Amino acid sequence: MATVDECRQALRDLAARLDGNADTVREHVGLDRTLACRITDLDAAFHGRLTDGQLTDLADGDDPKAKISLSTTSEDLLALVRGELDITRAVTSRRISIKANPFDLLKLRKLLGTS
Repeated sequence: MATVDECRQALRDLAARLDGNADTVREHVGLDRTLACRITDLDAAFHGRLTDGQLTDLADGDDPKAKISLSTTSEDLLALVRGELDITRAVTSRRISIKANPFDLLKLRKLLGTS
């Protein structure tokens, strides 16, 4: 099991990687949504905003009104961010749960697939 600090750092790493790809992704992924990431085995949560191909305003705590909600274990979050876990396979195998409208799911898949 990873720690809350490792999960926080993984999300920061993801934000940095998305920031590096923002110009490429921006024209293909028009996504501006609030995001909540819930770490089920740590009883922890983070929230931020996905906009223009970037993850911004990352902070500790849940956002129950977030338009996109991702729930997973700490280890699966780290594996996803490191590129060791395919988002589509993780969702179909129920290792990751994502609640969002269908169009946002497609855009999120593109965004995470590019990172």
